[in-house]
Amino acid sequence: MLQCLSAAWCMRVLEGNRSTWYFVLLVLVYVLYLVFGAVVFSLVESPYEDLLREELGTLKQQFLQDNDCLSEERLEQFLAKALEASNYGVSVLNDTSTNYNWDFTSALFFASTVLSTTGYGHTVPLSDEGKAFCILYSVVGIPFTLLFLTAVVQRIMVFSTRRPVAYVQRRWALSKPLVSGVHAGLMALIVVSCFFLIPAIIFSVMEEEWNFLESFYFCFISLSTIGLGDYVPGEGYNQKFRQLYKVGITVYLLLGLIAMLVVLETFCELQQLKKLRKMFYLKKEITEDQLNIVDHDHFSFASVSDPVASVRDYRTDLINDSSPIAATDGSVIR
Repeated sequence: MLQCLSAAWCMRVLEGNRSTWYFVLLVLVYVLYLVFGAVVFSLVESPYEDLLREELGTLKQQFLQDNDCLSEERLEQFLAKALEASNYGVSVLNDTSTNYNWDFTSALFFASTVLSTTGYGHTVPLSDEGKAFCILYSVVGIPFTLLFLTAVVQRIMVFSTRRPVAYVQRRWALSKPLVSGVHAGLMALIVVSCFFLIPAIIFSVMEEEWNFLESFYFCFISLSTIGLGDYVPGEGYNQKFRQLYKVGITVYLLLGLIAMLVVLETFCELQQLKKLRKMFYLKKEITEDQLNIVDHDHFSFASVSDPVASVRDYRTDLINDSSPIAATDGSVIR
């Protein structure tokens, strides 16, 4: 008997807090996925890091042997200064000395990466005034960019997703989940082709040191706003039409980000994903104000329906009173 009661109590607890248990499971799966990524990256990249460290150490020792007049301490000071300048986007190499980071087109590209939160990190403000302005510019610009992107995506969704899906559904009498799923797949295919595959081919041609995989990697890292900064276009030696190229990249990043958001919003509107998301959400609780509104509406409805009920009862009484009654002389009065 006690076992049955305890089992029933456990089932009630599980059923009553199902979304909470789903959320706990979601957190555990996310942590495991995070750990899985860390393990894979560590196993894959650690050998290459060790190899690079060994190669740099060998080159350093060889350089010191070939230049006896240079001490290791002075070399370390020079390398530290060069690396510090490199962190600010300034290189000591001759093949990059002609590329300025703060001409108008480069500054426009930097502003777009700040507002889109991509942040490659290849160029950063050098002065305290620039850093302060970057903070203020981002505080205003990032929410403004979110508002801008939300408005643009909402308008595009009407013509790219909602109306086509509704038209196909009415025209061929197909189920909405089927039409929405096929449409989302087609949208994803178009965006991948137009903003990943084709640009990757163009970047592999424009950037001499990039292959197709590296170009595709740059497109994905950029449009997903990860922005690692290990690949930045337009920074090569004697880049042709560099200023126009930078403007084109800025436009590409903005349009690509909008396209990515449209695809994500299209998938989020699928019924299957809506049901999946609801599994992890808390149930909406009715607040006291909402209860008062419901009570007020019920009172208003009752106050309107009471006179109607009274009229209905009055009509019923009239009908009953006018029913056939036997008269005293045997005739029927109607």
